[in-house]
Amino acid sequence: MKHLYKLASVLAAFCAALNMTAQTVPTPVQQAATNLKAALHQLIKVHESLGYDNLNNYYPSTDADANGKVWDMYSNIQYSFSDNGSNFSQEGDGWNKEHTVPQNWFDEQNPMKCDLFQVYPTDGYVNNRRGNLPYGEVSGPPKYTSKNGSKMGSCATAGYTGDVFEPIDEYKGDIARIYFYMATCYGDKVNNWSGGVFGADDLYTDVTGYPGMKEWALKMFLRWSAADPVSQKEIDRNNAVYNVQGNRNPFIDTPGLERFIWSDYLTE
Repeated sequence: MKHLYKLASVLAAFCAALNMTAQTVPTPVQQAATNLKAALHQLIKVHESLGYDNLNNYYPSTDADANGKVWDMYSNIQYSFSDNGSNFSQEGDGWNKEHTVPQNWFDEQNPMKCDLFQVYPTDGYVNNRRGNLPYGEVSGPPKYTSKNGSKMGSCATAGYTGDVFEPIDEYKGDIARIYFYMATCYGDKVNNWSGGVFGADDLYTDVTGYPGMKEWALKMFLRWSAADPVSQKEIDRNNAVYNVQGNRNPFIDTPGLERFIWSDYLTE
């Protein structure tokens, strides 16, 4: 497919980055992994900043389902793109823009705030119920469940304490690959983000932003990505976002790429 990242291109950039110096590298395999992530960062960090208020203009080409309605990962209610609103008393009142990585985690700064790869149209009420909670796996009876089965409740994922928002299985891989993209595209910034998901952990970090996410989140997202492989929906959206933003999500273009970056880190 035209303009897709080819594995050869990734590997070429990887090899070109091998002379980069990390602050602390436990093993040669770790050095290779951090250099691969750094090389991908260089490939995707430069992109058009579309402007937060302009994102609605692009959703009909990036997030339309087969019926031309809003393809919502949080609700099964069908919306027209004109059903955008700001007051949501119940699910079904309309849609608004959802930051899969909550914008207060990075102080509402651009270009993260308006990165089309991570800002989706979703049901406004469900979006508000999620708030700035991290994604996770809910333990016990949920405190809230949306009409498509997404839920909010206490976290069952070891390593995080508190409430989380769990999307349905159909979109868990989508979410995981968004987070791999964000940890890579903004690897030079994530160590300053709040939220308990991105940044350094107690085991290892370096100036390239590796690993970019906490160990508990990486383990979960690697599981989610493996269980929910890249879909045609993601491929089509990746192409559509590229057409307007000018960069791509390499974790969609090269399924399984995340294992080369993070799997060995988690087995150290």
